[in-house]
Amino acid sequence: MDATTGSKSQAEAITPERMTAEGSWDIEVRGLWKSFGALSVLRGLNLRVRAGERLVILGPNGSGKTTLIRILATLLRPSEGWVRVLGLDADRQANEVRRRVGVLCHQTFLYGELTAWENLQFYGRMYRLTDPGGRAARLLNMLGLETQANTRTDTLSRGMQQRLALARAILHEPPVLLLDEPDAGLDQRWMQMVHDLVSEGAAQGRTTLLTTHSLERSLELGDRVVVLNGGKITFSAAREELDVACLREVCYHHTRPAR
Repeated sequence: MDATTGSKSQAEAITPERMTAEGSWDIEVRGLWKSFGALSVLRGLNLRVRAGERLVILGPNGSGKTTLIRILATLLRPSEGWVRVLGLDADRQANEVRRRVGVLCHQTFLYGELTAWENLQFYGRMYRLTDPGGRAARLLNMLGLETQANTRTDTLSRGMQQRLALARAILHEPPVLLLDEPDAGLDQRWMQMVHDLVSEGAAQGRTTLLTTHSLERSLELGDRVVVLNGGKITFSAAREELDVACLREVCYHHTRPAR
C-alpha cells in the first residue's frame, strides 16, 4: 500500500472540525457493483456512514463483506458505482484515501522476514510519523507484544500477528478505520482491547466500519448494525433498537440465500 502523509498530525484529522469541513458522511457508497468474471459479489450497494459512527456489518460468508472493505480501502476497484471516503473519490484519489484510512483484513500486510518492531518502523516511515519509534513502542506495549518486538513476524502465532496488524492499522491514528473480522484469532482479553480501541476512537471522532460473525459483539461494538446479503444491504437499525434475540431473528430472515 502507498501510504504517506504530510506534516499535519493525524490527531488533528479526527477533530470535530474535520467533520464540519468534510461533511457529515465519512463514507458514501452509491450503486456499487463488483464482479469477478460472471460472479457479481456486490450488486448496486448503497451505504452511508456518519463521521464518528461505528458501523457493524453482518452477513454470511460470500455476502460481500470483505469485498466491500477492500474497495473502501482502495485495494480493489469497483466494477460500477462510486465510493467516497472523507469526501475523496476512492478511485481517482486512492493515494489520498490510503493516507487517511487504517485497514485490518485477512491479509495482514506485514513482512514476515521483518521483526514486529521493524514492521511498525517501516510503516511509520511510510506515514512520515515524527516519532515512529515512540509510537511503535507504545502500541507494542499496549497490545502485549513488547517481548516479541525483536521476533520475526512469520514466527509469531496467528493471534500475535493479528494484534501486530492492528497496531499497523492504527499506527498513524487514521480518521477512518476498516476492520474485517478483527476478532479472528483473538481471545477474550484481546477482543476487549479491540472494543476499547474502537470506543476510544469514536470518542475522538474516528469513524469505524467493521465486520464480525458475532451477534453479541456487533451490539457491543456498533452504533448501527446492517446486514449484507446477496451483495446488498437488506437491513439496517440502530443498536438501541436491537437485542441479541431480535438480531438473531433478523439475521435468520435476512441472510437466507438470495433469489
